[in-house]
Amino acid sequence: MLRPSALALAGTLALAGCSGSDAATADFPTWHNPAVNAVSRMATAGGVVTTTSMKSDGTLETVALGLSDGKKLWAHPATMAGRLPGMGVSAPAIVETTGGQAIVAALDPAKKGRWKATLIVRDARTGEQKWTRPVHSTFGPQRCGPYLCMSEHTALSSARVVVLDPATGKQLWKLPGIAEVEWSDSQQVVMLRLAANPTLESYELKTGKLRWQQPIEQALGPGIDLSGGWAFGASGDDLIGYVAPYTNPQTKKTSAFGLFSAKISDGTINWMRPSVVRVYPSGSPGYAPVVRPVDQRGAYGGFARLDAGNGRVIGQITAADVPGSGWWLAFPNHMDKLGFLKHGHKGTAFDLVSGKPVAVEDQRGWSFCVTDPKPLPLRGQAPGFYSIAAVCEFDLASGKRIADASAPPSWFTGSQQGWRLWRDEKGAMHAVHDGTAPTPGMYG
Repeated sequence: MLRPSALALAGTLALAGCSGSDAATADFPTWHNPAVNAVSRMATAGGVVTTTSMKSDGTLETVALGLSDGKKLWAHPATMAGRLPGMGVSAPAIVETTGGQAIVAALDPAKKGRWKATLIVRDARTGEQKWTRPVHSTFGPQRCGPYLCMSEHTALSSARVVVLDPATGKQLWKLPGIAEVEWSDSQQVVMLRLAANPTLESYELKTGKLRWQQPIEQALGPGIDLSGGWAFGASGDDLIGYVAPYTNPQTKKTSAFGLFSAKISDGTINWMRPSVVRVYPSGSPGYAPVVRPVDQRGAYGGFARLDAGNGRVIGQITAADVPGSGWWLAFPNHMDKLGFLKHGHKGTAFDLVSGKPVAVEDQRGWSFCVTDPKPLPLRGQAPGFYSIAAVCEFDLASGKRIADASAPPSWFTGSQQGWRLWRDEKGAMHAVHDGTAPTPGMYG
């Protein structure tokens, strides 16, 4: 998923919400590891959580922690080779293998000849090296069901996607071109083909046989350009996709953009909402998406919460109700209200279902901790990489941060195996085991 740039964040404004339990996190097992500076997404399997951390000297490392206690299990140097800054720092891939074990796959700085890095696969709990694969350029490894998927030679005309056995590294099948995994289970994988005419494609995992193919323009119209970014999230048996607008600096034309839903079983388009932008921070497109319509002149409308199942508007705030400038969006608690946060000043809030204003006193909302994020000072990488964002809780009546805030809402953190994981604004890792049902977070 491409990460919105700092400029895009400022232009699109910010949205935050809370959809999880209001129970105090102190009632559940929690941990906090301040020794890690997580800059990528986190992933779990086999009782291990892994992430990419940035060290004080600007180098990266792959870190593995015990999911139950947050204690560091191991760390090894990491790098990126050919990943685009707009995609954010790549996260390790973690795949569960036989007997409840797992492996972690990540890029290591080791170079040899024309190869610019090495994919190293390690035992998730011990860090023991299992196998390696030389890499010229890649967007990074991804889990695809019980296997590993990775785009290779992304900077070359010979770009391809390979599907690998996580236990041995054996190549099972491959595809020409570049693609990103958007959804998978034990039987199939759905990929976004990153091409001039991007498509969603589903393949049988064991054989690589194409099951279905759906051009994105069928949902959003001609003129798709993925340079603006994209995001996908599952909702039951459907995959909800978002493609952001991109204005070509030469032609000044803006690409087609919007939100749509496709059946995972056959790729059929369920519904489409062209010409709307997703707001940030927000949950996965597969969970209660909130969007703003944009007209042909580029003017923004109000805010609408959509039903991920059918694309219909559940509630909205009209453009006339949107206050002037200098605010950031914030969702108090259950995403039933929408707040306009003004840092250090009194804000406003609306009932998101009825659209009517509500008293802002005692209203809290989650928004970005930092509204002007700085790029990471990574050594040996192209400039423009940002860490995944952190959210903080604010008092909308005063515009001040709440010091004793609990865990961020589940729409932001997501939930894996009953655990919710997040980073704070300093990069420290946090977790709470509150039994939340499996939920994709903002970052998948």
